[in-house]
Amino acid sequence: MRALRIFCGLTCLFVALLISSSALPAAAARPSAVPNGFIDEIVPGLNAISQPTAFAFLPDGRMLITSQGGDLLIYQDGALLASPALSVRERVCSNGERGLLGVTADSNFSANGYIYIYYTFKKYDSCSTNVRETDPVNRLARYRLAANSAVEELVLIDNIPSPNSNHNGGDLQFGNDGYLYIGVGDGGKDYDGGGAGGANDVARDKHTLLGKILRLTRDGDIPADNPFQGANDSARCYDPAAGGNKTAATTPGKHCRETFAWGLRNPFRLAFDPNTSATRFFINDVGQNRSEEIDEGLSGADYGWNCYEGTVTNNTGGPCSPLPSASIAPVFEYQRSPIPTGQPTFFNGCNSITGGAFVPNGVWPATYDGAYLFGDFVCGRMFMLSLVGDDPAASLFTDNLGGSSVTHLAFGPDGATRSLYYADYLDGDIRRVRYVGSANRSPTAALAADLTFGEGPLAVSFDASASSDPDADPLSEYAWDFGDGASITSAQPNITHTYQQIGVYTATLSVSDSRGARSPAPAQLRIDVGNSPPVLSIGSPSADTRFSVGQQITLQGSATDQQDGPLSGASLSWEVRLHHDSHIHPYLSGSGNGLLLTTPAPEDLAAAANSYLELIFSAEDSLGRTSTITRELQPHKVNLTFQTQPAGLQINLAGASSGLVAPQTVVSWAAYPLAVSVAEQQSLAGVALRFCAWSSGAAASHTLITPAAEQSYTAIFVPVGEPCQAVTPALPRLFFPMILSRQAR
Repeated sequence: MRALRIFCGLTCLFVALLISSSALPAAAARPSAVPNGFIDEIVPGLNAISQPTAFAFLPDGRMLITSQGGDLLIYQDGALLASPALSVRERVCSNGERGLLGVTADSNFSANGYIYIYYTFKKYDSCSTNVRETDPVNRLARYRLAANSAVEELVLIDNIPSPNSNHNGGDLQFGNDGYLYIGVGDGGKDYDGGGAGGANDVARDKHTLLGKILRLTRDGDIPADNPFQGANDSARCYDPAAGGNKTAATTPGKHCRETFAWGLRNPFRLAFDPNTSATRFFINDVGQNRSEEIDEGLSGADYGWNCYEGTVTNNTGGPCSPLPSASIAPVFEYQRSPIPTGQPTFFNGCNSITGGAFVPNGVWPATYDGAYLFGDFVCGRMFMLSLVGDDPAASLFTDNLGGSSVTHLAFGPDGATRSLYYADYLDGDIRRVRYVGSANRSPTAALAADLTFGEGPLAVSFDASASSDPDADPLSEYAWDFGDGASITSAQPNITHTYQQIGVYTATLSVSDSRGARSPAPAQLRIDVGNSPPVLSIGSPSADTRFSVGQQITLQGSATDQQDGPLSGASLSWEVRLHHDSHIHPYLSGSGNGLLLTTPAPEDLAAAANSYLELIFSAEDSLGRTSTITRELQPHKVNLTFQTQPAGLQINLAGASSGLVAPQTVVSWAAYPLAVSVAEQQSLAGVALRFCAWSSGAAASHTLITPAAEQSYTAIFVPVGEPCQAVTPALPRLFFPMILSRQAR
């Protein structure tokens, strides 16, 4: 059902809508809980990919896979090719949520060989954040794929701002109309120095490409039926034929002609409906603090961000005053907090919608025809949206994918049929969900051991009791290969084997169920005899360090290996993750000692109380044995109290709910720029008041740089017509006897 948001505030609610420091279990040991008749498996040869973000299929069945760090990989004939088709590692920024984020093939690929990628370009040889002069930019480029190599780069759009490292969007898809559609996020922060998070209003700026769905021809031109074409109210915002545009923007008030739809926060993934000859698609738009939403892609549509988040009012100031009366409500949304009454509990803990895909008619049972599948990155689940009737209904499709998992969904070739493929970001896998009906499904092998290294002879007790069968059939056979030439088949899940010789061995396990089905991929475990893992310590920052926003910290650690001695250089690696509530944002990675960390701001004020950094330090010895340790790096949190005189008036803090009633105490981070404002005309107990000054001497609206110690700020008001009296910042005078006496009457 398609609806308009109503200015009066009526909201339509279509209800139905990282990780800890230790590694998650191996993917083979964590099968998802798919419905009966389905199996979930790693695509053979497609695991251990570093941070897969997206993929696309070519007409001949090859799969293109993007890795966040900048490699475009090719999967062909059951194997991942040794050399990437393209590597932009030297010119990509992959800190935070930047990187190589999207790929697609031309709808006429068989004739022209064109592929398209979206990546964050290190334009100024810097991957800085919030330094406008050197911020990287997002770029759309076309290549020709020749002999499994991408050649002839043609930049179609460049200079899309990436000021805050997140909210980049990055999905690319061709519609049945033959045009290329691109999702672009709002940048996470106003590139022109305004607010961040929920206060970032650049998606309301018609003259930029941020917070938009773009639509281009395969050569980067503007389709004749794009919605914004007027000579006086629109212009190209990036024209490669004219040498481009440094800011990817035009005159304020004009629409970018590249724009197909606008008012989006982070349209991370698009999904086109294969069951129609028309161009129909859904937009999965990641929410801020309240709602995750699915929008139908409509020409010229305004989806309301940052005035609305889903169907909930987010902002009523600036370009949201008045609220847009014709913005388009989601097809479906699920809310985070507060959880609305009646919302299914399977959405609990789900905070970031990611990939989506329409089920092609006929590939699965008829009950699935035309349904829409979508995933959530944080809770590690997939859901199915039934689109029959006016009110879409959601159900849980699969669970147990793990946190920070699914980034992309798409149906692709699987023998004579098609199956659902998805990218598992954290585990580095491409997996597929296949329908097998009543056929006996294969079991999954899982392997653990009490020891994985030690001096020889080394007796290792192996445990396969976590192996499982999706049909609940008993497991009848455990086939062990210990990697040293010895193997055995047993009916028991536990066995002990002694390694006599020094060496590195790979123990493998396959299991069979009572009906003869065998696990398609063995579980593996590395055993080192005579080789111990490196011993690590983190020297800088210390465990008691508390960081301020924008602080530069040098990451220093040491690693010593019993066999190799001190380790250094490329043997050492760092990863920094920004934890926000129950999910993570990748933030920084690099090798060697002395990696420079510039500490981030919280995503918004609401995230300041429950966000922190996790440092992951790893070392690898000469035989490939790795050790990892972690350290939490907490921000320097500061309590800020905002008051009004008289008490009870409203204040606005960017990134928090608008119209907070003073007094209010909030948690911020030292050196975090916080937008603070009060309406200059307010009333209390029937008395009209006007703003005089903040106790700090600041204007009614200003940016406060959070101090290192807790502080209190008071906005001083007087009755309209009364003079403002002198105010000392340290001790505002109380001069409201008239108001107080009126309130007492």
